[in-house]
Amino acid sequence: MTREEVLEKSRTENRNQDMFENEVLRAAGNAAAIAAFCLATIFFALQIFAGGGSNYALYAIAFVILATTFTVKAVRLRRRHEILLAAAYWVFVITFSFAHIFQLFTTATA
Repeated sequence: MTREEVLEKSRTENRNQDMFENEVLRAAGNAAAIAAFCLATIFFALQIFAGGGSNYALYAIAFVILATTFTVKAVRLRRRHEILLAAAYWVFVITFSFAHIFQLFTTATA
């Protein structure tokens, strides 16, 4: 394949896409995930210190953002790293979701 053919193929694949905008959107998504995780941690700590117990739903919501991000990356890129991280984050989502649901039903009956 010649250099011109490679460049033409690249132009065809990236048509109607602004590379800078894609990079900005990626950075914004990462910042949003970090902000959600930090806010969940603050709310979780405040609820514990205020005597309100633990709200595992906050972490389930924070981890679902990361799980979804890495799932999309894993499907599109098919890299082992993204697949493993997506699986790990989904384990956290499921664990925190079950903990929250278990806590709801045990405190409701007590």
